[in-house]
Amino acid sequence: MFDETQSKIIQATMDLVMERGYASTTTKDIAHRAGINECTIFRKFKGKKEIVLSAMQLPQWNPKLSEEQFSYVGDLERDLCAFARVYMERVTPRMVKVSIGLRTPELYPDTAENIMEVPRVFKGILVKYFTEMQDQIRETDTESMAMMFLSMNFGFVFLNASFGRKLTELEKEEYIANSVHIFVEGIRKK
Repeated sequence: MFDETQSKIIQATMDLVMERGYASTTTKDIAHRAGINECTIFRKFKGKKEIVLSAMQLPQWNPKLSEEQFSYVGDLERDLCAFARVYMERVTPRMVKVSIGLRTPELYPDTAENIMEVPRVFKGILVKYFTEMQDQIRETDTESMAMMFLSMNFGFVFLNASFGRKLTELEKEEYIANSVHIFVEGIRKK
């Protein structure tokens, strides 16, 4: 899809966006990081915006979720732990940093739909799951439940991306097991 030079430019750009944000990243910085001449960037791309939009089409910069990635057996705790694992395998601290770096006014109109895709898909999967599991859970709004579960998983990834291990020593698996257990205890029919 992209030649070696384009790939180097994309990698350098996205690394800088994660470190500095889009607005603070210049084509001069990109060229220096990629080990190329700045004019090469403009031979390969129209500019910084096109580089970022091109990167968003690549799997390493876009976590893409689909319903097929989520399977379940009908056991709330087991299923939701599996859902959290899939989510956190795809939505990594690196992806969160990229997402934050792309929320600049110059880019957001072009990147908003792409950024929203993952939470929208995950919420839809959760709403469908909670609707199918109504016989096991308290009577409540499935969208609110889905948003709560999505938020608790995104929150862990976001805080990890922001602070690393400075905020908590909890490992991902320990967090998933504990948080899902507490969540399920709160929604399960008694």
